[in-house]
Amino acid sequence: MHEMAIAQGVLDIALDYAQRNEATRISCVSLLLGEMSGVETSSLEFCFAALTKGTIAESARLLFHRCPLVARCRSCGREGRVLPGSFFCPDCRQGALEIISGREMQVEYLEVD
Repeated sequence: MHEMAIAQGVLDIALDYAQRNEATRISCVSLLLGEMSGVETSSLEFCFAALTKGTIAESARLLFHRCPLVARCRSCGREGRVLPGSFFCPDCRQGALEIISGREMQVEYLEVD
């Protein structure tokens, strides 16, 4: 279950930030998740809740902001949303897509007291 490792990483980031800023409580952690990040949000929430017990993040909410899969065609220059698993440009049908966004997995912001 890679969500446990992700949850641990998110918690480490949040606790480090809170410590550096002398925060006493973490109330919210917002995450940017790309459409192709492969993160199962319900599993991540479960793991995060288990890991935060007894910490200043115990009651923290996880918010998820999804980033669509966007690619640029190296052949025709088209830039736009593509479907996961689609390897061909919808305009010129060439298989030369460069991913611009959709693989993100990062802490966007924290709310602390």
